[in-house]
Amino acid sequence: MEMPKATDEMKQHFRDLAEPLVLANPEVVVKPMFGQLGAFVNGNMFAGLFAPTYGVKLAPEDAAELAAAGGGPFGPAERPMSGWLTLPESFSDEEMSAWFARAAAYIGTLPPKTPRKK
Repeated sequence: MEMPKATDEMKQHFRDLAEPLVLANPEVVVKPMFGQLGAFVNGNMFAGLFAPTYGVKLAPEDAAELAAAGGGPFGPAERPMSGWLTLPESFSDEEMSAWFARAAAYIGTLPPKTPRKK
């Protein structure tokens, strides 16, 4: 499976989309993941960059709405991430930010992830 490379511009765009959530909630962080980026709340990932696409994990009713708007599988074509959808390229930054917020709100309802013992 080939991992695409995220450019610095793609990474900055992802950070810009997540920034309002990071500023509003100290539990929201953006971290590198496998050469890409992920946005997390309470240790659970709610948005990700898999160059050149952005994906979100949503509540089932929101996922159905995004799928109807053109959201498709997210992640490697050989093995897309279960429960995740790609944001359509046609979406504006405002629309993408709104979907990031919906994903963060949903994932924020899940129990905090506990760190694995080493």
